Amino acid sequence: MSEDGKVAELIAKILEELGEDVEREGLDRTPERVEKALRYLTSGYGKDAKEILNGAMFVEDYDEMVIVKDIDFSSLCEHHLLPFIGKCHVAYMPGRKIVGLSKIPRLVEMFSRRLQVQERLTTQIASTINEVLQPRGVAVVMEAVHLCMLMRGVEKQNSKAITSAMLGSFRDRPETRAEFMDLIKSSRGLQI
Repeated sequence: MSEDGKVAELIAKILEELGEDVEREGLDRTPERVEKALRYLTSGYGKDAKEILNGAMFVEDYDEMVIVKDIDFSSLCEHHLLPFIGKCHVAYMPGRKIVGLSKIPRLVEMFSRRLQVQERLTTQIASTINEVLQPRGVAVVMEAVHLCMLMRGVEKQNSKAITSAMLGSFRDRPETRAEFMDLIKSSRGLQI
């Protein structure tokens, strides 16, 4: 996407339609700031998931569960263009390939930097890991607070949305799924 100022012009028109004076001091550069913010918040469209993962895949004789939990994420709800913010937990059971651990949060970031619904975001992460790594199973659980529910509509301040995608052994083996769920619920871990 080019940064040609067209979005800023449209934002200025929206502000005017809402009854604002875009020339007043507080709004003087708001259209440009909003354009820059929107371009950042949707920067995931310009990235390729396979490129993120392929650069750090390794053949390794490891067949136990790999979990990266508590990955902070934020995205824009495609229905209202308001943020939803939360944590993502990802696990996979390697077949023959593992991926560098930092690539999983990068993948979450890439998909969350698009206009989204939480359900599709969850599935995109799981499906991509499944396709690229070809593991024995993939699990993704996302929990988020949606500002569209907090600030408008039902206005429920303490509600969270939780979505999951379970593929392979996580779908087929209840004990594998249960182990994953127990591990992401636990607060055990390093205190750094």
